Amino acid sequence: MRGSCILALGLACSLVATPLLAAGSPAHKTTHAASKKAEAKAAARDKALRGFQRDLVSVLAPRVDAQPLLGAALLARPLTNQPEVNSFHVLIHRAAQASDAGPAVTWAELSDCDAKAEACPNTKALAKLVTQAPDNAAVWLLKLGQDMRNMQKKDAHADLARAADAKLYDDYAGTSLKALAYAVATLPPPADTLDPAESAGPAGVQMMIAFGLAAAQPQPGLRVVAELCKSEADDATVKAECLKLGKTLEWGSSALARSLGLHLRETLNSDPAQQQDARNARRDLVWQVQNFAQLASRARNNKAEAQHLLALARNGGSQMSLILAALRDAHIPTEAPADAQPKASE
Repeated sequence: MRGSCILALGLACSLVATPLLAAGSPAHKTTHAASKKAEAKAAARDKALRGFQRDLVSVLAPRVDAQPLLGAALLARPLTNQPEVNSFHVLIHRAAQASDAGPAVTWAELSDCDAKAEACPNTKALAKLVTQAPDNAAVWLLKLGQDMRNMQKKDAHADLARAADAKLYDDYAGTSLKALAYAVATLPPPADTLDPAESAGPAGVQMMIAFGLAAAQPQPGLRVVAELCKSEADDATVKAECLKLGKTLEWGSSALARSLGLHLRETLNSDPAQQQDARNARRDLVWQVQNFAQLASRARNNKAEAQHLLALARNGGSQMSLILAALRDAHIPTEAPADAQPKASE
C-alpha cells in the first residue's frame, strides 16, 4: 500500500490514468464511459469501507480496556466528521486512562496534535514517554528530532547519548497492528466493501485496513539521526555514540531502524570486515522486506494467506518479527541469494 495513494482506509490508488484518444471518437466515448463507471464503483466501495470503519469504532468505543480502545482510536483517526465521543482525540485519551495502558498507547497519542500548526508530535505525550520508556532508543530519537527542529542542538546531543545508552528500539508498530487486527474482526465486512477483483474476501478487507493503518503510525525522524551522525563524524564522541546506537538499531523493531543501524556501521566503522558484514546484512534486509511486500500483495487474492497474516498480527511482536515469521511460514529464505543487490545506501 503506497503511502501517497492511501485514502482514509488505506486503499491504494484504484485507477490508472486512461490514455487520451481523439475527442468524439467511439473509442474515446467507450473508454470514458468505462472509466466513469469504474470511478463510481471505486467511490461506492470507498464509502462502504468508511461506513464499515465507523461501525467498528462504534462497537469498540464502549470498551474500557486499552487494546480495544487503541484499536478504535486508530480506526477513527483518518475518519472525518466523527461524533466527538468517537473521535480519535477522545478514544486515545480514554485508552491512555485505562488501567492496562502502556507506552504503546502513549506512542499513539503522539498523533493527537495539530500538524497544520506544526504542533506534532504531541509534546505532552513525548514528555510522558520519556518517563514511561527511558530505555527505548526510539523515544530519545523522537526527542532528538524535536530538539533539532527547535534549534536546540545541545539537547539533541544529549538525546543522542541517551539513545545510544538505551537497551532497545521499539516504535510499537507491532502493538498497534495487534490492536487493529483484533479490532477489524469485531464485525464481518459487508458485501459492498469487497473488491470483486480480489479473491481474499472479508479477510482481504480486514488485512487491508489493519496493515494500512498500522503503517501510518508515528516514527522517529531517522534521516535526521543519519544526517547528524554523518555531519559530525569527525567528533570522536559523536561517532562512538552513533556506532553504539547503530548496534541497538540493528536489532530494532522496524525495518527502517535496522536499515539505519546497518548504514551507521557501514559508513562509520573503520573495519573493512565490519563494513562488508553490514552491507551483507542490509542486502538480506532488503530481500526480506521486498519478499514480504510481495507476500502481502498476493494475500489480497488468497484467503488463507490473508488470514495467516492477520493471525500473525494478532500474536503481537514487532514489525520485523512478523516479517520474518511470515517469510519462514511461506518457506521463503530470509537470506538473500548471493547475486541479490540492494539499493545503494543513502
